[in-house]
Amino acid sequence: MAAPPPINRDITISEGITVKELSEKLDVKSNFVIKKLVDRGIFATINQTLDGKLANDIAREFGASTSTVTYEEEAMQDVEVAESSEDLTRRPPIVTIMGHVDHGKTSLLDSIRQANVAGREAGGITQHIGAYHVEKNGNKIVFIDTPGHEAFTRMRARGAKVTDIVVLVVAADDGVMPQTLEAIDHAKAAKVPIIVAINKIDKADAQPDRIKQQLSDRGLLAEDWGGDVVMVPVSARNGQNLDLLLEMILLVAEMLDLKANVNRPAMATVLEAKLDRGRGPVATVLVSNGTLRVGDYFICGTVFGRVRAMLNDLGEQTKEVPPSMPVEVLGLENLPEAGDNFQVVTDLAKAKQIVIYRSEKERAAQMAKGGRITLEQFNKMGAAGEVKELPIILKADVGGSAEVLKDTLERLSTDKVTIRVLRAGVGAINESDVDLAVASEAIVIGFNVRPERNASALADREKVDLRLHTIIYELIDEIKKAMTGLLAPVFKEQYKGRAEIREVFRVSKIGTVAGCLVVDGSISRDSQVRILRDNVVVHTGKIGSLRRFKDDASEVRFGMECGITIDNFNDVHQGDIIEGFTMQRVAAEAI
Repeated sequence: MAAPPPINRDITISEGITVKELSEKLDVKSNFVIKKLVDRGIFATINQTLDGKLANDIAREFGASTSTVTYEEEAMQDVEVAESSEDLTRRPPIVTIMGHVDHGKTSLLDSIRQANVAGREAGGITQHIGAYHVEKNGNKIVFIDTPGHEAFTRMRARGAKVTDIVVLVVAADDGVMPQTLEAIDHAKAAKVPIIVAINKIDKADAQPDRIKQQLSDRGLLAEDWGGDVVMVPVSARNGQNLDLLLEMILLVAEMLDLKANVNRPAMATVLEAKLDRGRGPVATVLVSNGTLRVGDYFICGTVFGRVRAMLNDLGEQTKEVPPSMPVEVLGLENLPEAGDNFQVVTDLAKAKQIVIYRSEKERAAQMAKGGRITLEQFNKMGAAGEVKELPIILKADVGGSAEVLKDTLERLSTDKVTIRVLRAGVGAINESDVDLAVASEAIVIGFNVRPERNASALADREKVDLRLHTIIYELIDEIKKAMTGLLAPVFKEQYKGRAEIREVFRVSKIGTVAGCLVVDGSISRDSQVRILRDNVVVHTGKIGSLRRFKDDASEVRFGMECGITIDNFNDVHQGDIIEGFTMQRVAAEAI
């Protein structure tokens, strides 16, 4: 076999390149490229896509070395070549709030934008990425709130990837903690300037100078100590120095001279993705350059779509979104992955071809990865010291949580126990999840989601173990205990029934009354309840009152109407489901 010719040029190839495109880049006729493929036993047409390695080998035979870029990078390069400096205008800074768990990140953001996010999160812990914008002196600032729990390291890393400035929140009464250091590492790795907000200075035991000392040991020296890091003492609770913090953010942003071209096709990053029953797949994206408009066609990982509608961070419909602004996009065919690039495209045929190519690659990778068990049984096997594998099917309310939980659970694997997540998806637990659990003897974990009724019935029938959680610590602790053979079931949930909210009445002195129809089982006055919206748990609590017409009732059975109030919760909507359950104490098994 003859040696390949010497390399005399360098070409750039994108993923999913066709025979025709490769021949154009090599400046040879396509039939020569096809002949090289035939010599390798590959019979291809000019429109066939080529694997990156194969395209590289063929180019080498024509005396060209290759560098591979993604389709988005190639499209971006073409636009940047045609772009001039006059097209660029100033854009708002994107600020990521980082710091240790419970140091007041979300509370600080709340105080800045006067809205309560923390109250809506389970246990007061942020479990999703949120993006919001505020205005100061006529200038906009966009904030990304990232979770502080250690399991969300990748989410925080993603926040740092799209950000311009990091605001590091450190509690003045607590000090520098492991995740504070982790946040500093992320910011430094992303080469992003840091502003430190020393929070909780209203507390009696606050020691701002101690925080400055601890940070100086980590290479962050305050300006008033002769360094270059802006440190602002603030109180999220009483709003102290928040204006000063915003002014400092704008000052740092001015020095960074952040610019974007509003006239080019939009590029964005997916922060979050979720399935909405009424709206289908919905992605929260942050536009990094260009202007995103309703009607634009886009490619996002393995998803191709058209922007059908957009909602800004205030929940209002909008027609176009400038650079640096967050927006919810409707019109996706499937759920993208959090962190995917979102690129507006003009060449629709090429974009569809890339999506098909990526989908096939992903399917091939999944295929290559290639009796029912309960957590209690697994726990007994663990106690016996057997080497084994725990297969898990994971469903969460949003893509970011699913991805992070999958990584976290798989990292719990030890030399004795391997945890394998067979499927990590978004949305309610459905029959297909239970079918997969039956076939693979897996347990099903729901994070902030519930099983559909048919899926729940199938799981009972097939004895599939369903585990439902709303707080990540508890889920991880339960799996850890099962792995070490220490799981001790103390409480077991018993399902009682569910009622559908048909009407919502606002009654003075009482609050919100839900007019309901019991559609399964029964609802009793003393049972606990959870409110489900699109099969996602929005509240868990107790019944305040249960009435049939004007009379108090102890229990309302299937097919009957009733009025229900929920203790300390008024945000019920028509179409929500109220699910009743009781917790039964179970004797811990002796191990």
